[in-house]
Formats: sequence, C-alpha cells, structure tokens
Amino acid sequence: VSFQPDCSVVGEPSMASSWPLLGQSQNTQHIYGSSMDSLKLDEARMLLSGMDYSRTTCQDEDGDTILHIYTAKGLREYAIAAAERLKEVGRLDAKEHKGKTALLVAVTANQPEIVQDLLSLGADINACDFKGQTALHLAAHYGFPAVLRALLSGRPNVNLEARNFEGMTPLHCAAISHSVTMKAFMAAPADVGLQAKGDEKLSCVQMLIIAGASLLSQEIKSNKTILHLAVKEGNIKLVDYLLSFRLPNMKDFVNMKAHGHTALHMAAGLHSNPNQEKILQLLLDRGADPSIRNLENDQPAHLLQSGPQGERVCCSLFLSVIISKYIGCS
Repeated sequence: VSFQPDCSVVGEPSMASSWPLLGQSQNTQHIYGSSMDSLKLDEARMLLSGMDYSRTTCQDEDGDTILHIYTAKGLREYAIAAAERLKEVGRLDAKEHKGKTALLVAVTANQPEIVQDLLSLGADINACDFKGQTALHLAAHYGFPAVLRALLSGRPNVNLEARNFEGMTPLHCAAISHSVTMKAFMAAPADVGLQAKGDEKLSCVQMLIIAGASLLSQEIKSNKTILHLAVKEGNIKLVDYLLSFRLPNMKDFVNMKAHGHTALHMAAGLHSNPNQEKILQLLLDRGADPSIRNLENDQPAHLLQSGPQGERVCCSLFLSVIISKYIGCS
C-alpha cells in the first residue's frame, strides 16, 4: 500500500480536534526540536484529517502503518501528522512484519530529524525488532552518527547495554561494523568513500562510549569484549582508540579472557596481518600479560606464526617486556 502526500481523499475528520489549529503551527519547532516547514505540516494534518479513519490508523498486509511509509520516504511533516494520529489511539509503536516500529524504520532510513520527532512524541526508544535490535543497535550497525546523536541526546531512559538476539550490545555492533569497513578500506585504500564511512562508524563507537556504554561488556556467545573484536579483525585504528583510555583498571581490561583467550592471544594469531606487530606492541604497552595461558595451556608466544617472522616478533616484543620487568625490579 502506498500513501501519497498529495492525494485528496475525503473521509472522516475524526480526532483531528486535538491537533494545533491552522495558524498556530509556528510553535511546532519548539515541540519537535528543529525547524520544519510549518505550512507543509498544516497541509499534512489537513490531509490526514480528511482520510478515512482506518487508513490512518490501521496496518496493511506487511504490517506497515501510514507512519511507517511516510517515515521510510523521509516525508517529515507527513510523518509527524501520522504519528500524532497514531499516538492518539495508542499505536505509535505499532510493528511491521519484521518487528520494526516507525522509530526503527526512521533509524534504518537515516532520518535523524524524524527520529527526534518520534521521540518527542513518546516513541519507545528501547523497542526492538524481530532480531532483538533496538534503535541504538541499528544506528551503530549502519554507522549513522546523526541518528545516534538524536537517540543519545537527553535520553536518560535509553538502554546502552541492551542485547540483541545474538547477545551483542550496540557498542559491539558498532565495533564489528567499523572493522568490516576498515577491512574493505585496506583492500581499496584509494576509496575516499570507505574512509569517510570508517570515520563515521568510529564516531559512533566514540559516542556510545562517551554516553556510558561499558568497555567491559562481553558478547553472550563468545565472551568477547569490544577490544577482542577489534584485535581479532586486525583493526589497528579501533585498537589504538580503545587503548588510549586511561582506565583505572586498564590491565584488567586488556587481560580479560574470551573463552580463555586474551586480546594478546588473538593478536598473536594474526598471521600475515600487516598490523599484527603494531597491535601486539600497543597491547604490551598497556599492560597485556604475555605469561597468561589459554584453555589449551598456550601463552600468546606459542600462537605466533612459525619461521623467521614469528621468531623476530617474539624476540623483539616479548623479550622486551621481560627485560623491562627486570629493570623495574632493580
């Protein structure tokens, strides 16, 4: 079903009486937080008030309401008018066939203004789709910093540690997504679009951490922290950023285990990765312990690649740690 904003359907003007009257919409920017076309909003409200009541409040065969459709198309003023109508009947958070509310559709469509509008009207910020993904998960996955900013701005009830059905928090999703983009960029370093997208996704990681997302949260399935995820993919940019924090328990963070493996074990297993040595050094500089053994009783040095390169890395990095410890004790 396609709802067009320029259609002229005459129907019941039911429940429009509670909407702002024409000529009063100059204050709507204070309600929704940013400027919009007030005349277009008046037009949208008039259009919906003239539509059949069921058309503005019911769902089609895919579960879409008129609000889902206007939101997906980025028709802000019409989305506001539809959201006002659905709020009146308690259906602002109606879900379509994939479990997405209009807010989740707005996030996926990268519509930060509509996200802000729906939140102002009372949309559930922690609603999730059929994969358990909240608005934060989706914004983090797609790397939409403007949307994420709208979600985090002044929203004390947002659940930063919500788990999707894969057991991941939004921060885990942001880290994985950033690594995917950085891997693509490494394969095509001249692609400025990929570089820009990588920067956007890193800013999403940063915003979540600044907002209070826990660096210590572990995936349910693998027990990996965001550091494990970054190291496992050889994502030097994200590893460097995460290790730049001055945490009081930095050594504990760096040496956390994921099914027995520390981040140092994972770095040692990055055979042929051009960032391996840099990541190993960063971890050691921030307190990674090369003596910790995994469930197979292996220390990180045992997982290095064989041959001259592995021996060189072992000597230059792990022996330097041992020497520094002796110097520190003398």
